[in-house]
Amino acid sequence: MAKINVLIFPAGEINSIELHDALSTCVNIELFGASSIDRHGEYVFRNYISNVPMINAPDFFDKFNEIIEKNHIDIIFPTHDTVAMFFADNRDKIKAKVIAADKLTSEICRDKEKTYKALEGADFLPKLFKKIDTFPVFIKPKEGQGAVGAKLLKSDKDIPDIDLNDYVICEYLPGEEYTVDCFTTYKGDLTVISPRSRKRLLAGVCVSGKTEKLSDDIRKIAETINSKLKFNGLWWFQIKKDNLGKWKLLEISTRCAGTMCLTRARGINIPLLSVYNALGYETKVSPNEQDIILDRTLISRYKLDYDYDTVYFDFDDTLIINGKVHLPAIRFLYQCRNQNKRVVLLTKHENDIYDSLYNFAISDKLFSRIIKLSKEDEKANYIENSNSAIFVDNAYQERVKIKDKFNIPTFDVDGLEVLIDWRV
Repeated sequence: MAKINVLIFPAGEINSIELHDALSTCVNIELFGASSIDRHGEYVFRNYISNVPMINAPDFFDKFNEIIEKNHIDIIFPTHDTVAMFFADNRDKIKAKVIAADKLTSEICRDKEKTYKALEGADFLPKLFKKIDTFPVFIKPKEGQGAVGAKLLKSDKDIPDIDLNDYVICEYLPGEEYTVDCFTTYKGDLTVISPRSRKRLLAGVCVSGKTEKLSDDIRKIAETINSKLKFNGLWWFQIKKDNLGKWKLLEISTRCAGTMCLTRARGINIPLLSVYNALGYETKVSPNEQDIILDRTLISRYKLDYDYDTVYFDFDDTLIINGKVHLPAIRFLYQCRNQNKRVVLLTKHENDIYDSLYNFAISDKLFSRIIKLSKEDEKANYIENSNSAIFVDNAYQERVKIKDKFNIPTFDVDGLEVLIDWRV
């Protein structure tokens, strides 16, 4: 079976990283990322394309279709609501399938006022006000995503100096908040409804949450939305409880959510389902029923301005720490193998090094050479290819000697994270 070439655009935001993580290890998918403004995507996507024109540029379609044709792109995931709406509005100008709802649904989901009007009469809509004459109330931009521009108003003093015609004014919802990940087939069948709680937010992004049971009232909300709008693939909606404990709708979106990984952790890979669905394949899900809790913080990824083909690596307290294999170290060694870099194990290990490698279930084939030194030997005497090498050792004095003699990069164990290549 030929690989399915999938393009993520733009590829630098949190939800694009989730799409990468959901699709990059699928053996029948070749994944690409592209952006107009370079952000985090180039640290993650092995196939990364920069300098894409902005969608409002006059040459956007010409340049974008060149990318599609050159890389034989089959499917495109837009990752921003505005881009999703733009693509839905211009499908006939794009030479690949787009994972997005139709034009009308995209427009409705992009504008909260249109969303509430399309679902008028549903008992899960929040109370809306034409003007602010009661408190507390909550205002949020008609067009927007997450919590950007939203504000709780507790009194007249909180009313900002803005044009409220660009906002919806709704009742304040003090209760718990859920996001519900959904998947609708090309036939219109809603086959995934996966609620997850939002316990802690950072800049509008969920950084702590939990899978939750699907209740009858949440199922009814999802089915009502699915019957009123026309989805094809992934989508999601957010709900929050009012002061009586009743769920009320906040917003709907047709793009991938950054924390859709929590649903994927249950065994439901909605982005992958969306790829197969776009190609007309029948899909099924078989989720795990156990609860899963997510908590995350910032992750650091690096680019090292130095090309190397040889790694000199220590054993004691570097590859093995406290009697256990150090997982970042073994990951890095296999990364070197995948990238055809030479790894020389340079060690003063007291015991037979081959026996020790065997006892830790580490193959000696990971290393192009294994050099065992006496305690009196200088590791600097065994460094070759010093113009394209790095040295990894927990011992500070060893690193200083190598750095002084060869002026090559040296790394302590904590520096291994600088060397990890996340592009898969």
